[in-house]
Amino acid sequence: MSSTNRKLYGYAGRILRINLSTRRIKVEEVNEKLARMYLGGRGFNIAKLYDEVDPSVDPLSPENKLMIATGPIPGTGFPLGARLNVSAKSPQTGILGDSNVGGHYAAEMKYAGFDQIIIEGRSSRPVYIYICNGEVEIRDAEGIWGLTISKTYDALRRELRDPGVQIAAIGPAAENMVKFSGIFFNRVRPAARTGLGVVMASKNLKAIVVKGDGFIEVAKPVLFEKIVDEIELEVYTHEQYWPRRIMGTSRILLAANKIGVLPGKHFTEPVLPLQYAFEISGEKLALKYNVKNRACFSCIVPCSRVFVVKNRENAFLSEGPEYEALAGMTVRIGNNDLEKALRAIELINDLGLDVISTSEVISWAMELYSNGQLTRNDTDGLELEWGNMNAVFELIMKIAYRRGFGELLADGVVEAAEKIGKGRDIAFHVKKLEMIQADPRGLKGYGLGFAVSSRGADHLRSEPFIELMDNAELGAKMFGEPESTLRLGVRGKGKLVAYYENICALVDSLGVCKNLAENMNILNYEKISKLIESVTGLELTPLEVEEIGERVVNLERAYNAREGINKTHDVLPTRFLKEPLKKGPSAGHVVELEDMLKEYYKAREWNPDTGLPTIEKLEKLGLYKVVKDLYGIVKSASFFEINKSSRSERG
Repeated sequence: MSSTNRKLYGYAGRILRINLSTRRIKVEEVNEKLARMYLGGRGFNIAKLYDEVDPSVDPLSPENKLMIATGPIPGTGFPLGARLNVSAKSPQTGILGDSNVGGHYAAEMKYAGFDQIIIEGRSSRPVYIYICNGEVEIRDAEGIWGLTISKTYDALRRELRDPGVQIAAIGPAAENMVKFSGIFFNRVRPAARTGLGVVMASKNLKAIVVKGDGFIEVAKPVLFEKIVDEIELEVYTHEQYWPRRIMGTSRILLAANKIGVLPGKHFTEPVLPLQYAFEISGEKLALKYNVKNRACFSCIVPCSRVFVVKNRENAFLSEGPEYEALAGMTVRIGNNDLEKALRAIELINDLGLDVISTSEVISWAMELYSNGQLTRNDTDGLELEWGNMNAVFELIMKIAYRRGFGELLADGVVEAAEKIGKGRDIAFHVKKLEMIQADPRGLKGYGLGFAVSSRGADHLRSEPFIELMDNAELGAKMFGEPESTLRLGVRGKGKLVAYYENICALVDSLGVCKNLAENMNILNYEKISKLIESVTGLELTPLEVEEIGERVVNLERAYNAREGINKTHDVLPTRFLKEPLKKGPSAGHVVELEDMLKEYYKAREWNPDTGLPTIEKLEKLGLYKVVKDLYGIVKSASFFEINKSSRSERG
């Protein structure tokens, strides 16, 4: 059977385009070439974004496009979860905007008939989109505009008279154009990084609701079931299974304290007294507050937790939190009250904010307040002392509604520092995206990953979790350098980060969970090759599978290059490069970034002077349009095949 009419198993097989300006709805087919090149999810999104959103586009204009895509795995019953990526040009950073989220939406979207949804244009009035079994409606949202995430969720389920619908919605923060607002799935599951909520708000789009009764057929059921059995056995017998099941990522807080990499008081205190750390830890959550576990679709590790705060005045029930939120609303802002932290996280989620960026702008302001660079006259009378949670609650509201001092912070830490002319040196970001809750001085591979990440200061683009094992033998085996897998080592980090960037891009394109597939080392290229064959019928070698991840990373770099990103932007804030950690197991360390960058560019086969993919690398990955865009050289695939030898002679 030819590739032009071969059935693509594992996919819903269709891409949905909705133009909110014209109300035009168009359906396209997922073709085999797209599947082979990019697989799905994050890969599909960057492929379309690169082709359709050029550098001249204002992120908040109708010409920007919001894309939601999942991979071939969600909906099949594969036991490592079901995730999707949301992408657009970011209004927060001005470069690639992308966020990954779990839950049940990805599978439901495929059951409704679509692998990717592309939103174009801008509605003249507030609307939401309802997609049910392949049918699409654009409905009025005037009555729910302005509502919080939870109230929007409840209102839509009542209106549709269906508690089973899956909802992606924005809250008041996005409607007020807060640049680090997100899109929230299943109430508390955020695609919140890079400000994609404000892109959705700029289109006057309140929510996208999906419901489907379809199914996903796999190509080779017997092989698929064999792989599932093997994966389940490996997960259930893994040493991390029970800790992840009981505490999820909240377990990281005590572990991070043990090795001295916490972001205490805006990265000035990497180690906490043990009692303090325990009182705000995932362990404390599990012992006192958690009441049940919850999983993403078809996942066998229910790592999310439903918790109850039994406080007579402020009792509430919610889900989570993950480590980033927990550390952000405790140690980063100097807070030691767990219940107040949980309330703050719930408020941030309900207003539709990114908790990481929120924690940075607040802790940045607190550090300036502590050293006298900000006073109560600057902060609307708020006493921004470390751990003052009453001030934090008020400031969160001010940010979401752009009131007073909150207006200053609502565009992110970079613009806040520029507006007041202070604190530029302690504005912790890369490429305008605020730093996560880990000090890279004690995690050198993570530090390199932050610097080169395609969406800014973020760990999930590379997630070199393996360096936490401090296993030199493993480093020697995998990368030919024992130091590569030591968290305080420097040599070999370029290879380490490049390898895990490729794996992470591939996992995001498959649509499964990094915590299991990558952090627990459950999937490698050989297993993924067999998994893709069993689900889709596409026979890809492990090398071809690896190249999918590498292609996604290179195309994202090329997209950012068109926006002006180059080697000079692969940096970290000065504190991490110049100020050694003062105490704890990582004391005395800084990030030796330049040495690691040189090795990284070499491992990537990128130009060490520009930090951009070379012509040879782009051609090897079949990215001929990128060669034309970045270097002005026009070559077709057929020309490339005919001239392989002459190209190698040119160098």
